[in-house]
Amino acid sequence: MSKTARWRSAALPIASTALVLALAGPAAASAPAAATATTTAPEAAPDAAPDTRPDAAGPRVPATSTHRPVGTTSARLVDRDRPDPWRPDTPSRELMVTFWYPTDSARGTHAPYLSPELSTALYGTAEPAGVRTGAVAGARPAPGRHPLVLLSPGFGLSRTTLTALGEELAARGYAVAAVDHTYETLVEFPGGRIEPCLVCGREATDPDFGASASRARAADLRFVIDRLTAPGNRGPVRGLTVDPGRIGVAGHSLGGAAALEAMGEDRRIRAAANLDGTVWIPPTGLRSRPVLLFSAQLGGSPGATENWEDSWKRLTGPRYWVDLPTAGHLSFSDEHWVVDALGSRDQLPADTGPDVFGSVRGDRALAATRAYLGAFLDRHLLGRPAPLLDRPSRAFPEVRFAK
Repeated sequence: MSKTARWRSAALPIASTALVLALAGPAAASAPAAATATTTAPEAAPDAAPDTRPDAAGPRVPATSTHRPVGTTSARLVDRDRPDPWRPDTPSRELMVTFWYPTDSARGTHAPYLSPELSTALYGTAEPAGVRTGAVAGARPAPGRHPLVLLSPGFGLSRTTLTALGEELAARGYAVAAVDHTYETLVEFPGGRIEPCLVCGREATDPDFGASASRARAADLRFVIDRLTAPGNRGPVRGLTVDPGRIGVAGHSLGGAAALEAMGEDRRIRAAANLDGTVWIPPTGLRSRPVLLFSAQLGGSPGATENWEDSWKRLTGPRYWVDLPTAGHLSFSDEHWVVDALGSRDQLPADTGPDVFGSVRGDRALAATRAYLGAFLDRHLLGRPAPLLDRPSRAFPEVRFAK
């Protein structure tokens, strides 16, 4: 698979990808391409109300490895010092961020996975909105200073596709912030306003788009760090305190490229992980900080392998490159296990390439992603032993060390 194909397999031209067709079937053909409402919400708008409906019979986000209670909330953040990179006429950059964090109580209502409205806009069906999460909406954060991990999704993909990773990392003790990069996917803001993906499709015509988007996302991530490390604990989540000396960033696809770029620009970031993302800007400025590369099928993808080989040579600190040969590009996100859990794999179009989901089960790919990303962050942010990074594991025989 070429570098361009790997990019486009996650680009999600909204209601026309293989995943959308798998979830929505024939209805996807008539699904709305994007919502276009542009009503402005106040900066201090409250989060969406917790889902108080009885738990539906939909699939549940797989349980975390520690089973520690996790809280969650979402917030609208506005960077008034930076114009929007995709709408230059907009003087401020507006983001939606979901936070997951350790809590001491599992009591309360579990947060919705996403709203039926956003689900329908993204996938042409409300069915994914029935997925049940393991995090308690609005739970009080556990006391103490928590290491911080920022998550950036693939291009065209919602931050909700990193829910399972967010819950796992929070259960391990991290404060987690998953960022929607506005106008690179459909984004729902408080009050039900859904902003469209203004730049979907541009990756096919602009050879510099990947680099431009990586820089824009890096700026988004740095702004979220600023808000979460603001003095006086005035961050967007009341009662949540993060440790400014222990910050990591991870991303899927374009989000992985942005993670490396953000660490190169920001000395506060101590570790970065790229989950199967083409690197659009050669990594520089990392100052011997650790990097994890986790790929799918890169051994059989000459273009993508060459891209990562070049990046590998530029990494001067602790570096790890592991590969899951049976996975697909979307196996590092919720898209894979959700499709499997909804029983939609057999609805995939006949010409859907193995690069999308591979042959591994979605829950198995998720377990491997959680384990290796968790081990990497545990070692380099918490100083914990992480033998998983040093040698092949009997627990994950399908994962190989590419380097």
